[in-house]
Amino acid sequence: MLGGLRRVSSHSLGLVPTLRRVMLDNAAGTDIKIAGWVRSVRVQKRIAFAEISDGSTLKGVQVIMEDPLMAKGLTTGCSVEISGTLSDSPGREQNKEIQANSVKIIGEADAETYPLQKKRHTLEFLREIGHLRPRSQTIGAVTRLRDYAEMGLHKFFHDNEFVRIHTPALTANDCEGGGETFNVVTLGTEHPESDFFGKRVNLTVSGQLHLEVFAGAFKRVYTLNPAFRAEPSQTGRHLSEFWMLEAECAFVDSLSTLVGVEEEMVRSTTQFLVDNAGAELDFFARDNERLAQLVRRLTDQKPYARITYTEAIDILQRADAVANFVFKPRWGQGLQSEHERYLATLHFEGPVFVTDYPAAIKPFYMLPNPDGRTVACMDLLVPGPCELLGGSLREHDYSRLKRAIEAQGFEEGSLDWYLNLRKYGTTPHAGFGMGFERFIQMLTGLDSVRDIIPFPRHTGRCQY
Repeated sequence: MLGGLRRVSSHSLGLVPTLRRVMLDNAAGTDIKIAGWVRSVRVQKRIAFAEISDGSTLKGVQVIMEDPLMAKGLTTGCSVEISGTLSDSPGREQNKEIQANSVKIIGEADAETYPLQKKRHTLEFLREIGHLRPRSQTIGAVTRLRDYAEMGLHKFFHDNEFVRIHTPALTANDCEGGGETFNVVTLGTEHPESDFFGKRVNLTVSGQLHLEVFAGAFKRVYTLNPAFRAEPSQTGRHLSEFWMLEAECAFVDSLSTLVGVEEEMVRSTTQFLVDNAGAELDFFARDNERLAQLVRRLTDQKPYARITYTEAIDILQRADAVANFVFKPRWGQGLQSEHERYLATLHFEGPVFVTDYPAAIKPFYMLPNPDGRTVACMDLLVPGPCELLGGSLREHDYSRLKRAIEAQGFEEGSLDWYLNLRKYGTTPHAGFGMGFERFIQMLTGLDSVRDIIPFPRHTGRCQY
């Protein structure tokens, strides 16, 4: 039988410990060694100071050099190895600092041309230097939140006995049926769209259909994979490449059960961030009490608000006299961003599930409600990115699904494999998808999703 997991220290791996680990594991008076990049240098007559960062903490560590000559050659941006003694700090900004014994410059940085000087940079400027922006405090905090959020999501799903599935990036299907896909072509062939695979293939917009295959064997499955959408949008809400968290559950025939899973996933993952990346959350909420209130609301045990689409339209129509929406809310039409923003930010001031949308505006695979007009689905609306996730009960009847596929106009036979899942041991089942970047955007309050992903790809831009 395999033993339990054990933690292996950086020292035993031969790696220089991170600043985070140095600060957590060592008391004042301990001799330590660190490596990182210089954020700032200040040289005085009898002493010199440098702030060193290695990405593991929100704030760098202050290094004190009692001989100013030790700072010779240090510039903002250069990489260094420093040995010294950890000591208590008299300053309010940090608990500990390092009294340096030796300073070794590993890689120089030209002080005149290095673009990340110690001053406030706009996020727009940082996007222009994407190869260096991870060293900025804001992008560093976003990156650590992404890391911990992924850990929190994996913990939630594994604690609840979901199996992770690696769904394919290449697919012959357009799950959403919207046609906003990137086609895969083979250059230098007579029929570039079909010669390699023998058919037209595109980059995936969703792993849902593939997850349903494995839900028919493992009961509860999920994925966290890249997705691609050829949407020619220049707004800060859309990306051409992004990460999607998707899950499917077999033997689920109740929308309220699915909503409960989604709600607990958001609550527990946010709590995981509060417990493990509280400094990063505080950094973004330091001048934003509304954001701090949202984090508290997401993690408390009070159920999130739930309304039907019909109730949402009624709320919006009554509010229109004051809100003066550009797009007038009407039953049978999709909710616009301004509608979602009003519901989540102003009316409910927090997360709200909107359920049972009209069938005509939703994808073919959703289970119809008994009223014949709506489907058993939901969107979770939140302040900030508005729509955070969406899901539904899935159509599990072979004949009804076959008619829905034919009505959608898919290529004949292209989804026979998906239909066959309803022939051999079909079950009531349900699933959902959440944009990973939107989850982080909600918790940071950043306006543009382009500042949430390490290398943003969107219309007219694919750097690096």
